[in-house]
Amino acid sequence: MGGQACVFYGAAQVSKDIDILILSEPDNLVRLEAAIQQLQGRRIAVPPFSAAVLDRGHAVHFRCDASGVQGLRVDVMSRLRASPDFAAMWERRTTFVDETDLEYHLLCVPDLVHAKKTQRSKDWPVIELLVTIHYRENMSDPSQRHIDFWFREARSAELLVELCRRFPEQMKKQSQARPLISLAAEGVNDELRAALDAEVRAEQAKDRAYWEPLRRELEQFRRDHRDGGAR
Repeated sequence: MGGQACVFYGAAQVSKDIDILILSEPDNLVRLEAAIQQLQGRRIAVPPFSAAVLDRGHAVHFRCDASGVQGLRVDVMSRLRASPDFAAMWERRTTFVDETDLEYHLLCVPDLVHAKKTQRSKDWPVIELLVTIHYRENMSDPSQRHIDFWFREARSAELLVELCRRFPEQMKKQSQARPLISLAAEGVNDELRAALDAEVRAEQAKDRAYWEPLRRELEQFRRDHRDGGAR
């Protein structure tokens, strides 16, 4: 669901960690724990590994020591900010199969774009690239779902202008939900770029607000961990 997924889609060149989204049911957590043990993984930070912690929205972090994956970090989550439940995202996932018939299940591009809307500045160029690649791959025969996604998530002023020129009827409808689309109808200009920047700042603020109570919980986890260690 993170950088590795972006690598599959061609929107990143390298990612040092593996971020995975899981269904936090008891049997599934047992299977995950067995896989982590096979990788000689150790939890490297708070919070603890439990369904309750995952379902609150926290990420649990592991560092692997097995041969071939030394130092690999695996981050596990079961809930993403303002996203549908796991079942819905699993239903619309993208599956890649390599030459050995090994399957890789990824968040679909729209879900991945949503997941990358964080307070970190480095994620926003990746979002722009994901949407641009998706457009280039589907532009010759787009579905209505594709067009709606591009209008909703395009981060490039140039791409928005092109969308307005190609799909004027959809532009009128989409501009009601995303007013800056009306600016794109006038061409690339400073006002459009400023509006795009304002969207980023607004999403970053939402992400900070979402994580603030979880950060306070993490601090409590750290205090409990220190106190437990001292005893």
